Amino acid sequence: MTVQSLLNRFSLGGKYLTEPGPSQEDLELIVSAALRAPDHGELTPFRFVVIEGEGRARLADLFESYAKRAGKSEESCKIERARALEVPVSLAVIACIDAYHPLVPAHEQWMCVGGAVTNVLNALHMMGFAGKMLSGGKVRDTEIIEAFCKPGESLVGWIAIGTPSRALTPNKLKWVQGVISHFKS
Repeated sequence: MTVQSLLNRFSLGGKYLTEPGPSQEDLELIVSAALRAPDHGELTPFRFVVIEGEGRARLADLFESYAKRAGKSEESCKIERARALEVPVSLAVIACIDAYHPLVPAHEQWMCVGGAVTNVLNALHMMGFAGKMLSGGKVRDTEIIEAFCKPGESLVGWIAIGTPSRALTPNKLKWVQGVISHFKS
């Protein structure tokens, strides 16, 4: 991957993602890319749950139920439901952090999870797909957590995946200078 390829990557949410989504073979390659994140050997403090086909309806039910419990309007509940249904494939990102690991502190395990998500997004771009990492209040909802996580795991969010429905031009990155600073002695 060249720097220019990385600069050309963009995130697209569900309303800009269409079929086809990645095939099973594509998903295996994407997850293989995630496994290349720094993981201190065989630790791998994350896992993914593929949500496609009928699973999207179950996710839509969970999102709508979350919105109702949060006291959102009927229209907002419909929007939450639609968000789950409009994406061809979603990957639920689950962190499996061992806070007491004798060699790898928890913060390093969290960095691995972030690296895995970044690798997934980069792989999607390189394969002609697009995606976006989504989280928010839903990752703290007990009902949604219980649907995806085993005890001791954390729901990080979802990566929405599909084929871009429109071409986007990359950001010009005008803000780069505001992000860079130098430490001087």
